[in-house]
Amino acid sequence: MRDRDLYATILGLSDPWHVIDVDLKIAEEEVRVHVAAKSGTRFACPACDEMCPKHDHRRREWRHLDTCQFRTILVADVPRVRCEQHGVHQVDVPWAEPGSRFTALFEAIVIDWLREASILGVARRMKLTWDEVAGIQARAVARGLARRELGSPEYLGVDETSFRKRHDYVTVVTDLVTGDVLDVTDGRRKASLDEFFVKLTSDQLSAIEAVAMDMHKPYIASTKEYVPAADEKICFDRFHVSKHLGDALDRVRSDEHRELRARGNPLLTGTKHIWLQRHETLDGCKREVLDVLRGSALRTARAWAMKEFAITLWRYVRPSWALRGWHRLISWLRRSRLEPMKRVGAMLRDHLWGIINAVVKGVTNAGSESVNARIQRVKKLACGFRNRRRFRDAILFHLGGLELYPIGVAATHTDS
Repeated sequence: MRDRDLYATILGLSDPWHVIDVDLKIAEEEVRVHVAAKSGTRFACPACDEMCPKHDHRRREWRHLDTCQFRTILVADVPRVRCEQHGVHQVDVPWAEPGSRFTALFEAIVIDWLREASILGVARRMKLTWDEVAGIQARAVARGLARRELGSPEYLGVDETSFRKRHDYVTVVTDLVTGDVLDVTDGRRKASLDEFFVKLTSDQLSAIEAVAMDMHKPYIASTKEYVPAADEKICFDRFHVSKHLGDALDRVRSDEHRELRARGNPLLTGTKHIWLQRHETLDGCKREVLDVLRGSALRTARAWAMKEFAITLWRYVRPSWALRGWHRLISWLRRSRLEPMKRVGAMLRDHLWGIINAVVKGVTNAGSESVNARIQRVKKLACGFRNRRRFRDAILFHLGGLELYPIGVAATHTDS
């Protein structure tokens, strides 16, 4: 098989495209494959598919998969057609997507590498610039979002995750059923979540059964504005409720420890994590220490008992029983004479409706918390991101469940 036939076969070229020359440059370690269309060929207008005569051409180059150790460049004089309705347009070529300087097969390989390594690592491996690899990733995400049929997600998780230090956040919306990230928007304001909801149709909004979130007022306001019967669908996540109780318990412990230490009593020294862990998860030695301490008159022991009682309240399935149990806890917190616990009690009282929704529906934002942990791994692998757009692309690339490969490659690529 001649080299021109070989490359025509490898590239999957068909009429009217064919390889006219293969130029091997040993010194530059490069192969240049020249491709052309048959003379007199009419091409489809990219805007309307009307067959039009050639107007002129523009020479373009694309990076292709290496030939052995040699860098391979595809070169073609790409025709432009004159359409009576749409004017002059450059035609699409079968080996690359419009606007790309890489063949579809080359982009597919880069996408595979990006699943395993950072942009910088892939750039070094493929002898590309950082911006070239980031551009391939951005195009992959754009085509994946264009192809995605969102359907009607019923259970959503809304959470914030840090983009950089100094309280710089993005809002992440997750499908709690599939675990896929549906959207990433700037900030954690009401407008941040609005940006996701405005993309949904009225039928999609009506199909939402539950939205799990923390007690962040902007998220609550956005959901109430867009989701019908939101008061029955907003679920305040168990994880965040437990975190508030745990933080209040730790403040009680810290204050009491300071007082005891001032009197020369080291009783609470080194016990922070013993109080915060679930009793059943403690090892034998720590459990014995906790069993002794919780039976004492310590204020921390009372706060711990409230925190543990709250854990049992997530087991209810009937609203009336759940309400009774949570009212009992809120009353206990209010009468505790422990300021951190009283503040949490007031917060729980104001948000009890959403807590009951979460209890009865059995909805948790654990899926979003898992996604958040995976996002932090993506961020760590990349050693940070230049801007939010790059951060958003990386999250959707790795966690969006998108079909990322160029057209013609997605169905046949072995790693898809």
